[in-house]
Amino acid sequence: MNEVSTKPRAIWGSKVAFILAATGSAIGLGNIWRFPMMVGRYGGAVFVLVYVLAVALIGFTVMLAELAIGRHTQRNPVGAFEHIKPGTAWKAIGYLGVVTAVAILSYYSVVAGWAIGYLVKTAGGAFRSLGGAEAAAAASRAFDSFVANPFQMIALLLAMIGATSYIVSRGVREGIERWSKILMPLLLLIVVILAVRALTLPGAGQGVRFYLVPRVEGWILGFIPKIQGLNGTAILFAVGQAFFSLSLGLGTMLTYGSYIRKSDNLVTSAAWVSFSDTLIAFLAGIIIFPTLFAIPGIAPTEGPALVFKVLPLIFSKIPLGQVFGLLFFVLLILAALTSTISILEVPVAYLVDEKKWSRGRAAWLVGLLAFVLGIPSALSAGGSGLFTRLRVQHWMDFGFGSIALAVGALLIAVFTGFVWKAKNAAQEIRSGAPRFHLEKAWSLAIKFLAPAVILIILVFTIISG
Repeated sequence: MNEVSTKPRAIWGSKVAFILAATGSAIGLGNIWRFPMMVGRYGGAVFVLVYVLAVALIGFTVMLAELAIGRHTQRNPVGAFEHIKPGTAWKAIGYLGVVTAVAILSYYSVVAGWAIGYLVKTAGGAFRSLGGAEAAAAASRAFDSFVANPFQMIALLLAMIGATSYIVSRGVREGIERWSKILMPLLLLIVVILAVRALTLPGAGQGVRFYLVPRVEGWILGFIPKIQGLNGTAILFAVGQAFFSLSLGLGTMLTYGSYIRKSDNLVTSAAWVSFSDTLIAFLAGIIIFPTLFAIPGIAPTEGPALVFKVLPLIFSKIPLGQVFGLLFFVLLILAALTSTISILEVPVAYLVDEKKWSRGRAAWLVGLLAFVLGIPSALSAGGSGLFTRLRVQHWMDFGFGSIALAVGALLIAVFTGFVWKAKNAAQEIRSGAPRFHLEKAWSLAIKFLAPAVILIILVFTIISG
């Protein structure tokens, strides 16, 4: 028999609490290991400008739509679409979000578990011995050996999902809000400390220049600079990164929006979340590039190779490298945990609202399901020959972390603009922001600009694989 909760719907204790939780949802591993390298590779400051414009025009637009739907209905993603258009197939958007959330939680927690493992390894001084001509190869072998241990991979996956399930099981106020108030200031403090430390390393100036200064390789018509790396593909990467960075299309912002007071200003809340997410991504580059350029001969890279192969090598060679490394892996864990909390909240809110489960039961059982589903991903980096050959983690990320998110966001934009109607969404937004000066521009963006751009991103993602 389902356990029924008769408690009224929870609300955030304050606007600041929501901003911290929502920013934590948006900030993830991609902010730290992908965004900086894309900036350095595709035009420096010009790429950042394109990214900021994409966040403002597309990310902010869709985020505001999700928040408006959530607050208007005070329901989970499935219940929200059913409430606005009862008896129609539009609630399938919510089901897509719930399924996608469980899938993303399953493989995202694997990489978060790696950060936990490397934090322990760094604390134990495992990388102090890296040195000499074979240092890079040794760092690579250390990672390959690490992910090839199946029991260790499964244990770290369990630890990450267990921590996430515990926090979500405590509720919106006592769990998500309380921990967001702890984790987000700590994350920001670590980012600032690491950025200051990185800027004091030898070669920091060269790293910052590589990161931000556009490299002009010629002139168009004699007066328009041709920026190295900046082309149509780079612009699509910038727009795509801006979109995926904000946790849109999954239902996390919709779910978090359902806990917002009617009197709170959704416009400024969405703006603060967008700004904070962009700021952390930008500062991550200030950390990464001066660190990379501190040791001559280190080739810039991205993703797991950057975090688990290149940076440990550098930490072993710079002053106070062990402390620097410890803080960096704590940063990774915090960025991952604040994201997994919001991801798990999507299916939990559905089960609590629609199936009348208790929050504790929903959090722990969904966590268990995600853990079981995550085992193939945990073993696909070397722990199992079969899962490694099948590239389970890669295809999970491609299918759910890219395609499903884009489809979800596209449908949310279309639903808001044409089914619920942009004017009705704007009315909900005005309940906390009577002077919604951007209403006309936002209405046009959610009806035409956002769907068109998201569709382009979706096609580009499918083609590029």
